[in-house]
Amino acid sequence: MTDARRLRPVDLARLAGVSTQQIRNYEEAGVLPPAARTASGYRAFTDLHRAALLTYRTLLRGYGPVTAAPVMRALHRGDVPGALALVDAAHAALHEERMSLRAANEALELLAAEPPAPLPRSGGLRIGEVAALLGVRTSALRVWEGAGLLTPGRERGTGYRVFQPSDVRDARLVQTLRRSHYLFDQIRPVLEGLRREGSSAALRAAIAARGAALTARSRAMTEGAGALHAYLDRLDAAGAARSG
Repeated sequence: MTDARRLRPVDLARLAGVSTQQIRNYEEAGVLPPAARTASGYRAFTDLHRAALLTYRTLLRGYGPVTAAPVMRALHRGDVPGALALVDAAHAALHEERMSLRAANEALELLAAEPPAPLPRSGGLRIGEVAALLGVRTSALRVWEGAGLLTPGRERGTGYRVFQPSDVRDARLVQTLRRSHYLFDQIRPVLEGLRREGSSAALRAAIAARGAALTARSRAMTEGAGALHAYLDRLDAAGAARSG
C-alpha cells in the first residue's frame, strides 16, 4: 500500500474498530491530517492517514485522550517541539505519581515499625503537647494543618485543637517524610489513603494495585512513544517527498 492509494472512511473505521463518523471526527479534530476530497466531495484518505490513526490509537492506551489528541494536532500543524513537550509532561506526571507511591511505601514501613503510641493522657492532646512530643514547633503543625495534612478536631467551647492518637500518628508521618524532603503534594495522598482505607494493610494492598497500574501504563506509554517516533519518520518522509 502506498500513500497514493485511496482509502475510504470505512476502511479506516474497520482498521480501528470505530464508526465511520468517528473517523470523520478525528480528521475534523486534527487527530488525522487533512484529507483530500474527490470530485464528488468524498474524503480520500491515504496510508499516511492509516499510520496517523494507528499512532493515535496506540498513544491513547498509554497517554489517554487528554494528551494523545493534542499531540497529534500539534504534529499536524507542524509543531513537533510542542507535541514532544506534551509527551515529556505526561512522563513527568507519571514520575511524580511514582514518587508519591514511594512516599506511601516509606510511610507504611514507619507504621509497621512504630505503631501508634498511647497518648500521655486520655482525651487527646493540645497542639503544644504534640509539638513537644514530636520536637517540632507549633507553627509547623499549623502549617501542616493548613496544607490539609492534619485534621485535628476542635474542643467544644474553647475551639482549641485536640489531637487524637491517629492525628499524632499523622503528624509523626509528616515529620518523617518532610525530613526525607517529600513535598506536601506527595505526602497528602499517603495520609488520605490511610484514612480512606482504614488500616495500613488495606493501604498497602491499594498501593500495590496502584503500582501495578502505573507499571502497565508506563509500558503502554513506551509503546506509544515508539509508535510516535515511527510516525514522525513518516511525516518527515512525506514532507521530503512534497518538497522534492
